[in-house]
Amino acid sequence: MHRNHRAAVLTAAVLTGALFAAGCSSSSGGKKSTDSDAAAAAGKATTPRMTVAMVTHAAPGDTFWDLVRKGAQAAAAKDNVRLVYSSDPSAGNQANLVQNAIDQKVDGIALTAAKPDAMKDVVAKAKSAGIPVVGFNSGVSDWKRLGMLEYFGQDENIAGQAFGQRLNQLGAKHALCVVQEQGQVALEARCAGLKKGFSGKTDILYVNGTDMPSVKSTITAKLSQDSSIDQVVTLGAPIALTAIQSLSDSGSKAKVATFDLNQQLVKAVQDGSVEFAVDQQPYLQGYLAVDSLWLYKTNGNFSGGGTAPVLTGPAFITKDNVDAVAKFAAKGTR
Repeated sequence: MHRNHRAAVLTAAVLTGALFAAGCSSSSGGKKSTDSDAAAAAGKATTPRMTVAMVTHAAPGDTFWDLVRKGAQAAAAKDNVRLVYSSDPSAGNQANLVQNAIDQKVDGIALTAAKPDAMKDVVAKAKSAGIPVVGFNSGVSDWKRLGMLEYFGQDENIAGQAFGQRLNQLGAKHALCVVQEQGQVALEARCAGLKKGFSGKTDILYVNGTDMPSVKSTITAKLSQDSSIDQVVTLGAPIALTAIQSLSDSGSKAKVATFDLNQQLVKAVQDGSVEFAVDQQPYLQGYLAVDSLWLYKTNGNFSGGGTAPVLTGPAFITKDNVDAVAKFAAKGTR
């Protein structure tokens, strides 16, 4: 799907302005100030309590989703929202969680469409029930087709292309793209984009991201088998940290670069064991997904005109700028 990135950046800027205006301004209408006015002026909403369900495809133990959830909780606290978070890596189970939210008559639903076709029917049911649905993190090519109101995330294919182009600049010749969940559209799109942007050879290696000992042994075996691999590309911070161990075990001289951050990954960039990382800002994705539903419910606001996603990445984190990111990673917001 072709996108105008300048329009997408403008969309993000407009959204930021809308968030500031809606979250931080208040008017007393000539009346005496109240505690409610003071709370609104301080940036905390005094609008009626609403309930938002956030349903993701997160696998147990994946720290990436801690950042998403932390951002969602921050927006909920500001907006007087009751946040109901649930997750399941199984597409069918995730759809059931969305159906549960519909049955509970929530005011809005934010979901990830890692397996878009599994979400099609429940999104339609939510719309029929008058419940707005926004997408984030996964499903950038499918959110409009599914009938969602807005989308927050990065274009994974374009991020993959940019990743590949950076590898060209670094002189890599043979990349191994490690996918921790086969068929997950965002992950597959990253490797597809990498293949398109990288002028060298790209191999795909599927691993079980919920079993780190297996991830380690699978990557080690591949590196031991093919010494021409000079670049390992991982699609999540925990996988990257495990890949570092695989390099040591296999004796490979390959380099590691990755998508996504966590606090430990930031340290790995600082010490040079990871060349660079691509940050899609999961905290921001969680925050905007919840805040957008509050804006829509409260003011009828929505971003992107119903046609363009609000892009939260990609941002390259290298040794040159990682120290500026480290203080936010230490707080659990990057």
